[in-house]
Amino acid sequence: MSFDTIVFESADGIATIRLNRPDSLNSFTAGMHAELRAAMDIVESDASVRCLVITGTGRGFCAGQDLNERDPAATQKMDLGESLDNNYNPLIRRFKNLPMPVVAAVNGVAAGAGASLALASDLVLAARSARFIQAFCKIGLIPDAGGTWALPRLVGHARAMGLALLGDTVTAEQAEKYGMIWRCVDDEALAGETAALSRHLAAAPTHGLGLIKKAINASLGNDLDTQLDLERDLQRKAGFSEDFDEGVAAFQQKRAAVFKGR
Repeated sequence: MSFDTIVFESADGIATIRLNRPDSLNSFTAGMHAELRAAMDIVESDASVRCLVITGTGRGFCAGQDLNERDPAATQKMDLGESLDNNYNPLIRRFKNLPMPVVAAVNGVAAGAGASLALASDLVLAARSARFIQAFCKIGLIPDAGGTWALPRLVGHARAMGLALLGDTVTAEQAEKYGMIWRCVDDEALAGETAALSRHLAAAPTHGLGLIKKAINASLGNDLDTQLDLERDLQRKAGFSEDFDEGVAAFQQKRAAVFKGR
């Protein structure tokens, strides 16, 4: 399937979505959202895919919504809530609910909804030159696409409030220090680090990784008793998996495990 605003590739258990509007720092348009939905349909329906990578082309990861797509002189105001319902929120939910690891390789600026997209991933690698900007306050809006949910959970209330109210730029090194991302790497190392991490995840017991993801995401809203019950239920599923059988057999036989992701 050919795309105009993204590049989609899938090989060796790894699907890669590369946002591909470099002249506008890969900002979102209606067309890009439609292509992202189509790409996610492929990922979700292909049993061979065991890891998803999201990155950008050029010097930006994603600068958020392309404001040039919206006409400020229009007589009827655009309903931004409808835009979230139709485009951004379903995408973030799909990332969070995908039963496999999602890796964001942030190659440049991640602003507005672009920052939210990165933070919705499970593991975030960022080039040292990358920047994270909660740009919403600069145009009278609130962080969306899950931004107000992710920020306080990642960096704490005080820092989240400061970033959202002031819109200060956060460097990749600061983002790692704050706990916003998994790792900051040198620019020239980003591609190699991303490839190595995604290969590791795709070869891992990805059925279990999906359950880990589900449990940790649920824990943010659960009390201890609810979480203990969820752990029991998910561990029951993990214990009946082929990956668990293979992991135990490999341990007992002192050999490398070959996981199938099921």
